[in-house]
Amino acid sequence: MNPFSSRSAEGSPSVQGTDKNTTRPFVAGLLAAAAILGLSSPAWAHNPVCYCDAVGETQIQCMGGFSDGSDAPGVPIEVISYDEQVLISGVLDGDSTFIFDRPEGEFYVLFDAGPGHTVEIDYTEIQ
Repeated sequence: MNPFSSRSAEGSPSVQGTDKNTTRPFVAGLLAAAAILGLSSPAWAHNPVCYCDAVGETQIQCMGGFSDGSDAPGVPIEVISYDEQVLISGVLDGDSTFIFDRPEGEFYVLFDAGPGHTVEIDYTEIQ
């Protein structure tokens, strides 16, 4: 006998071995878990954004934030040479900007808002 083809006393299809009193809480729990996971994920979905522009011949201004539009004051930013020496270190100010004197040689800027939230900008991209 196929357990999925039996009929209840009222003639409607039923699954053998199920009890409405035990399946309803289980299904409700699954729906609640799905709703919580589905609603909370987008709140954490944002990517770091950082760009740098030359200010005259001698300075560079970097601005950082997140793809959801939020600012990033206090986020560490470093200017690192190609031989991995930290040339300049600081944090984004209250306006989420950081201005520094252009170092000589090859370098990149590292915006580090935590694991998985970093941006590297090579000096060749700064104009």
